[in-house]
Amino acid sequence: MRRTRVLTAVLALAAGLLAGGPPALAADAPAPTPAAVSKPAADTYTWRNARIDGGGFVPGIVFNRTEPDLAYARTDIGGAYRWQESTRSWIPLLDSVGWDDWGHTGVVSIASDSADPDRVYAAVGTYTNDWDPGNGAVMRSGDRGASWRKTVLPFKLGGNMPGRGMGERLAVDPHDNDVLYLGAPSGHGLWRSTDAGVTWAKVTSFPNPGNYAEDPDDASGYASDNQGVVWVTFDESTGTAGSPTRTVYVGVADKENAVYRSTDAGATWERLAGQPTGYLAHKGVLDAENGHLYLAYSDTGGPYDGGKGRLYRYATATGTWTDISPVAEADTYFGFGGLTVDRQNPGTVMATAYSSWWPDTQIFRSTDSGATWTQAWRYTSYPERENRYVMDVSSSPWLTWDANPSPPEQTPKLGWMTEALEIDPFDPDRMMYGTGATVYGTEELTNWDDDTPFTIRPMVRGLEETAVLDLASPPSGAPLLSALGDIGGFRHTDLTKVPSMMFTRPNFTSTTSLDFAEFAPDTVVRVGQVDSGPHVAFSTDNGANWFAGTDPSGVSGGGTVAASADGGRFVWSPEGAGVHHTTGFGTSWSASQGIPAGAIVESDREDPHTFYGFRSGRFYVSRDGGATFEASPASGLPAGDSVRFKALPGTAGEIWLAGGASDGPYGLWHSTDFGETFTKVPGVDEADTVGFGKAAPGASYPTLFTSARIGGVRGIHRSTDAGASWVRVNDDAHQWGWTGAAVTGDPRVFGRVYVATNGRGVVYGDLADPGGGTDPSGACEVAYRVTHAWGDGFQADVRLTNTGTTPWDGWSLAWSFAGGERIAQLWNGAHTQSGRAVTVRDAGWNGRVAPGASVSFGFTASGAPADARPAAFALGGKECAVR
Repeated sequence: MRRTRVLTAVLALAAGLLAGGPPALAADAPAPTPAAVSKPAADTYTWRNARIDGGGFVPGIVFNRTEPDLAYARTDIGGAYRWQESTRSWIPLLDSVGWDDWGHTGVVSIASDSADPDRVYAAVGTYTNDWDPGNGAVMRSGDRGASWRKTVLPFKLGGNMPGRGMGERLAVDPHDNDVLYLGAPSGHGLWRSTDAGVTWAKVTSFPNPGNYAEDPDDASGYASDNQGVVWVTFDESTGTAGSPTRTVYVGVADKENAVYRSTDAGATWERLAGQPTGYLAHKGVLDAENGHLYLAYSDTGGPYDGGKGRLYRYATATGTWTDISPVAEADTYFGFGGLTVDRQNPGTVMATAYSSWWPDTQIFRSTDSGATWTQAWRYTSYPERENRYVMDVSSSPWLTWDANPSPPEQTPKLGWMTEALEIDPFDPDRMMYGTGATVYGTEELTNWDDDTPFTIRPMVRGLEETAVLDLASPPSGAPLLSALGDIGGFRHTDLTKVPSMMFTRPNFTSTTSLDFAEFAPDTVVRVGQVDSGPHVAFSTDNGANWFAGTDPSGVSGGGTVAASADGGRFVWSPEGAGVHHTTGFGTSWSASQGIPAGAIVESDREDPHTFYGFRSGRFYVSRDGGATFEASPASGLPAGDSVRFKALPGTAGEIWLAGGASDGPYGLWHSTDFGETFTKVPGVDEADTVGFGKAAPGASYPTLFTSARIGGVRGIHRSTDAGASWVRVNDDAHQWGWTGAAVTGDPRVFGRVYVATNGRGVVYGDLADPGGGTDPSGACEVAYRVTHAWGDGFQADVRLTNTGTTPWDGWSLAWSFAGGERIAQLWNGAHTQSGRAVTVRDAGWNGRVAPGASVSFGFTASGAPADARPAAFALGGKECAVR
């Protein structure tokens, strides 16, 4: 969306994320006691997303040029994904990125090796300024992203920086795939690897590191960074297998000198003569068969802005430049960004008006190399318009935003920030494009040329890219309420299904905090950012419907909010104004006394008159419904404001507080006396969030969850004995970068935990059911097929069919490998492996299988595929037929 990729950074900065990154262990922190050292959980967890489908900006989509159906998508803060054709969904590839390297969830570029389709590369790093404390890196994989190796670069990369829709900055030489180029930001120039991404060196002969910055006067370093070298394109007609491609084109963020070429495999470079000036070249796409280099230009780097643009065609043989823009320059109010050619039909080219926010984005198509164009929509009699396409968002209905715009606007929109546009190189009917909220696509694209309507649908299942700011799991009603950046938040009544709509009426661009009344969970309050109108909203039906409250004077942002246990009182600490309290539903607010502005506020979950606050190392308590607060005498708490705390349900005055920073106290604290005193929990080196879930069987105390470093191990940890001992419930394959915004258990399901990520949506973990749900009759059939193999690994697809007469409500399939094969990554299911024995369970959304229906999953594994075909499969202990 428009603002919150930057807004998320600001919010995270307040939480300690970007002020040097996730803090390191304080030098004077006490050594962990043996009882508090977190061990791996003895019970296995399965991890899934609460389905939203999309929710963020997808600036890049890359198809492999030699293998059908192999495609990748990159996101600005939420990692990279691979398309899985059998399930029509995306598989996350960077969930293994850990806390200390959180910046590597921002992907500035991705490259798929057409000579060896098992190889894929990702250039990662989120910010080039000091918001991201780490340098960028190039990650390389020989198994399509199932596992990675990493080379850290001597400079930063900016997956969430201005200009991130330009590219691709990373490219593999199609003739010598050990050669890669990387365009760097911040004046670092062009870099090259000659050993398949293991080592990198600057191309010292490249003459221009770029000079364009969105706002040279931005003191934060965000908008003032030089956007640098922005794309690399090879002319595959100028090389032979085994030798580096001779001709390489490079785009630079320089309005006077935007395009360079080498004709000697990168030894020397020259500025292309006669090129247009006054614009930045967002994309350079080469049609080698016709000898045309197409370029999409904008007057800014995007992805939000851009007021003028042009499309050009460069004849590589003659050096002739032709302006092929579909719109006269005087009539543009946008830049061109998305750009693609049809590899099956040379001469067919498409482009997007990426920065046309109103009334809609525009997509242009030419079948004669840009001589003439048609548009995705046009005006008939203003403001009425005629579309070539039909939008079907039934799979993600929230994409309408519950809007009812006046013409010429429509809902759902065709898109915005449409920098990524690709025609499938093997299927002229399939096109995908990225927007600020989803991936759209069609499989009827050539209908365009017959002037026949074609349908555009979300093609985004599995790609979860929301930044999560707060979470709540009430004891009744919907199991999950979420506060999200960019798209407000959702009420999930079924975690496996996309909700029909985000929180609306009012719509917040971002919800910063929400709470429910512990005794009356139908009463819910949320606060957030909004362009105009009140920043607070209430619900009396568990978040299904909302109505706006009113703002105290001076409010400029959401801040934090708390509901009393009985739902009769609320305390709000908004941005721009001090802490306020109200009875009823916020028709009027009164200033709270004794607590500083900007305090984090929470409510006691048992005493309706008690509220709490925290600000700059001091804890505050109100016993009169938020009218007055008193500072607690408690000392030794974190000095800053990187703190999350919650009161325990069922017990008045019991509080758990997490937070801190590397230069002071950092950990987890516990109070049982309304915050008068706090005791630091031994062995918890660092803790950033805390939440409660259902007590373990036979226990009375709620389960604790925290995102923390315990015993030197970062992760999501669980305690069933009030913090005396801990187990880590996630694993190294499931880390999701930074998880410091929120965590909560589910009060109705023991073991379930909801984790807020900064760009991978809401992740939830459940205890695996070793038995799984199975067909009572055991009537099943398995088709097992190895689809790809490489030197030390392979990929397989498994299709499980219900051949019985009753539906399955969950399934669990088991087999044993013949040798030492180990599964590295599995999609559309959850797996465990002990030695050769493997068990795969459903992923929740695919658990119900009707008679005669099938469900598929796939995996990559190490080992020799010839030895890997299992001899038998069992569904819940009953053998399946194999074909």
